[in-house]
Amino acid sequence: MQAMTYAQYGGTEVLEQTERPMPKVSPGAVLIQVKAAGVNPVDWKVMSGGLDPYMDVNFPVVPGWDVAGVVAAVGFDTPEFKVGDEVYSYGRRDTVQGGTFAEFVALPASVVAHKPQSLSWEQAAGLPLTGLTAQRTLDALGLNAGATLLIHNGSGSVGRTAIQLATLAGVRVIATGSAKNHARLRELGAEPVEYGDGLVERVHALAPDGVDAVADFAGGVLEATLAVLKEGGKHASIADWTVLGHGGQYIWVRPDARELDRLSALVDAGTLAVDVAATYPMQELASAFTESMSGHGSGKIVLTPFTA
Repeated sequence: MQAMTYAQYGGTEVLEQTERPMPKVSPGAVLIQVKAAGVNPVDWKVMSGGLDPYMDVNFPVVPGWDVAGVVAAVGFDTPEFKVGDEVYSYGRRDTVQGGTFAEFVALPASVVAHKPQSLSWEQAAGLPLTGLTAQRTLDALGLNAGATLLIHNGSGSVGRTAIQLATLAGVRVIATGSAKNHARLRELGAEPVEYGDGLVERVHALAPDGVDAVADFAGGVLEATLAVLKEGGKHASIADWTVLGHGGQYIWVRPDARELDRLSALVDAGTLAVDVAATYPMQELASAFTESMSGHGSGKIVLTPFTA
């Protein structure tokens, strides 16, 4: 099969299209023909060696953790799926090696869920990691209806999902984002504010008594978080582990098909949308990573099958 790989840590210059053996399908696993694969910042951070202290790596690496596709084969003891099923997954492994930026990927059935019928392949591939991250963060914060939540980086993919999940639960959401994204943030149900200098004052203008909780999907905003948080309020971050020293929670998401099923139900009920900002054929992964690194996206970046 064709796959995007890298044989050493580095930047986009280490990426190449190579031929790799077809993945073996172990008992309890499914082989997925990739129809689309979501790009996440963690993909290029792993490629740069950023998670080397925490995860073993076997070069050459096929990057990618998000996928949507069709079941091409099932291993023994896999009654949940049959050939031809449309599925999606957040497929992170404990070892960095066989990812989703390829023609096929084999994953344990426990991390694979049936694809929401109402989503395109590209939308489905853009949901798993961002959706699970948003869902896990809100579960950790445990907000009741009527609470006020500040979301840092509301215009990012995780933030957009979190806005929808929170407003669905009756939570008032204030979300940071650049001016160009404010209209979309309002459509999703948030009250947008510009990030950067003066953020604390802008949040206090909307919530004079402070906010009940803060979800940090940006990093580098702990001082602002603590300045706007009510006494006894909760905060969590996916980008800054130092929150642990200030009463916050650091969020790292496990692959889990049951949690994906929660998201699928909301999608097919018409209450959760996925914004796709750009698509690239698989062989243009370097360009997709470059766009992701810019941090100025307005939705998910997704890879589609190889065209060459």
